[in-house]
Amino acid sequence: MSFLLVALPAVFFVVDPIGTVPLFLAMTARDSPEKARSMALRACVVAASVLAFFALFGHWVFLVFGVSLAAFRTAGGVLLLITALDMLRAETSKTKTSPAETSEGVEKDDIAIVPLAMPMLAGPGAIATAMVLVSRDSNTRMATALVVASIAITFVAAYLILRGAGVVQRVLRKSGVAILERVMGLILAAIAVQFIADGAKDLWGR
Repeated sequence: MSFLLVALPAVFFVVDPIGTVPLFLAMTARDSPEKARSMALRACVVAASVLAFFALFGHWVFLVFGVSLAAFRTAGGVLLLITALDMLRAETSKTKTSPAETSEGVEKDDIAIVPLAMPMLAGPGAIATAMVLVSRDSNTRMATALVVASIAITFVAAYLILRGAGVVQRVLRKSGVAILERVMGLILAAIAVQFIADGAKDLWGR
């Protein structure tokens, strides 16, 4: 339970479906509600599949590239900290998308896979978080199961948020979204620092 209480917020906050709402609305402004909902569903399924894949098979990346778990924890923590700092400034992280990619998404007929699923929902920070979380616990099978469960819960919530993006935007307004972004960014920053500390401790002990 304690591991799940770390994994679920970490995955949800780094995926950040609430922060994606304004961009999703901008990119689907010319689409019918039915098409927007369909793209949101496909994006969430694809993004969840990508994160689940890296949670299940990410350890092979370490073996293929000869990267130690400690080094990846440290690098993943740094990447997560950059994302968290952008959230604290209520800015869209450039590790997830750039203004050019957002503009291109506005012009695209179908944004479900690119840029919505990747890199907006399942970006580098989310992938690194899934892999680092699995590697943090000695009981790898249990950790993997809990991370995959966290991913599933996160993307069910993400689909519901994107499906009702217009309502979310009207209720929270820009100020409400910014406040939530900052709160989530603060918690995510703390998780990122813990990742860095764990990785640095392991590297120092080598």
